[in-house]
Amino acid sequence: MRIIAGTYRGKKLEPPTSLETRPTSDRVREMIFNVLFHNPALGASYVQGKAVLDIFAGTGALGLEAISRGARSVIFIENNPKILPALRKNIETLQLSPRCIKDQDALSLGPSPSPFDLIFLDPPYEQGLLEPILTQLFEGGWLSPNALLIIETAKKEQFPLPPFLSLVLERQEGAARIIFCHLAKS
Repeated sequence: MRIIAGTYRGKKLEPPTSLETRPTSDRVREMIFNVLFHNPALGASYVQGKAVLDIFAGTGALGLEAISRGARSVIFIENNPKILPALRKNIETLQLSPRCIKDQDALSLGPSPSPFDLIFLDPPYEQGLLEPILTQLFEGGWLSPNALLIIETAKKEQFPLPPFLSLVLERQEGAARIIFCHLAKS
């Protein structure tokens, strides 16, 4: 695992030592950021200078890739004690503040201290976690008015978007389905 592009390009990331996580592969991360930076419906402005939230962060690869490509800040939400050492090591490798890690249950977020512009959501596949977490993000003020959410699910996992989100586009890569969505305009 490594950072693909940007300021930290080529930096190696600590892989998880636990089989309880499924890190987003370099190939899937590259696809996500290629879509973000080059799709006419999106663009680099969705990353550069933005506040990023990486939920079920695991090793932090998605949030760290965003920082490398110009995001202003990132908060990682992860509470699995078997995965946190790899996340902490990766934060240290990039010389980020350890305060950017929130050892917190993603199912009990509560109100947000401030909204985020770009949210990566990569929960364990097929466990029914997406709907309750998305509702918490919406109701807790975690989403800025122009927030972009990038959700990773299993390719065949059934997941209807809640009514407060609208689909921008969807991609499949390997066993993963990547959903790009915005807050629905009211």
